[in-house]
Amino acid sequence: MRSLPGSLDAVDSRITNWMARHGGVLLRVALGLVFIWFGFIKFFPGLSPAQTLALDTMNVLTFGLVPAGAAIILLASLECLIGVGLVSGKLMRLTLFLLAFQMLGAASPLVIFPGEAFVAFPYAPTLEGQYIIKNLVLVSAGIVIGATVRGGRLSADADEEDSPSESRHGNEEVTE
Repeated sequence: MRSLPGSLDAVDSRITNWMARHGGVLLRVALGLVFIWFGFIKFFPGLSPAQTLALDTMNVLTFGLVPAGAAIILLASLECLIGVGLVSGKLMRLTLFLLAFQMLGAASPLVIFPGEAFVAFPYAPTLEGQYIIKNLVLVSAGIVIGATVRGGRLSADADEEDSPSESRHGNEEVTE
């Protein structure tokens, strides 16, 4: 990569290194706060703009076996639990599994209720459809966070000491 002219390169390097050092934690905490916020408002009927669609979806996914009142409390609790796990950084594998599970359910209205999710399928989403589609960003954030659970990290440098084919415990080739 080309360097920036003069002292801009040093400033750019410092900023990029700061982002690499802190970006993962900031992403994890921000994602956690989003889950806590969106989960929390589901405890109060009528506050979540996605409540009706979420309840209709849960009714279909549970074959009507879970009453609406219990379903929304379960969903709110799940989202808050995911958020607390992300913010705390504890039990990350379980937290990310729950996030993936919740995101599958959250995306299912695109298939189950396309008329509710799109004004014109597949290119003009309704407000509810946009609410669901933004979850692609949440899933992507979860994937980046998941890449760190085994000690992985973000790097500001393209030419890191360890290449992808070298293990973290030495220079042994990784074979698959």
